[in-house]
Amino acid sequence: MRKILTAAGLTTSAVALGVLLAGPAAAWTASSQFDVVFPGQKPQTTYYVENTGANTTSNGNMTGKSVVYWQLGVDQVIDGSKRFTSFKITTRIEERLTKTSEDHVVTKKTCDMTEIVNNHYAWSSDSPENTCVAPSTTYDGELWWSSDATVVYDVEGDGKGAITQELEGTRLVHG
Repeated sequence: MRKILTAAGLTTSAVALGVLLAGPAAAWTASSQFDVVFPGQKPQTTYYVENTGANTTSNGNMTGKSVVYWQLGVDQVIDGSKRFTSFKITTRIEERLTKTSEDHVVTKKTCDMTEIVNNHYAWSSDSPENTCVAPSTTYDGELWWSSDATVVYDVEGDGKGAITQELEGTRLVHG
């Protein structure tokens, strides 16, 4: 399965590189991963998130999206029970006045992926179900831009409440 996820990541990276080399657009991607340990006999799951920010000079827009992939360990038994009461990702497009100033969120979107992560024990392809896209905004080359995301999840039956995972954002884009 890791090979499948790696292949999916390489495919996504190749698409981003193709956009970069196509001329009028540029894309930047950052990858993160985190493990979720479930109570009882439920298997641990690794979640991978690719955040992509792109500026499309042909239409002057900045876009941001996050794609979530996950897999169980090879030796783990699937018990068919509900794993999350909630699993949401918020994708943001951010701007800064200078390279060192604070981020300002320009647009964002929160996507509820609870049903898909509960109903599928692994997901390794890009599809609308595992992708969260922030509304695009007008790109201004005088500002510094990035895209990032946060996952907030609540594991069924662990008594810990909501857990927040801050994910790696893209590098800053300027000019």
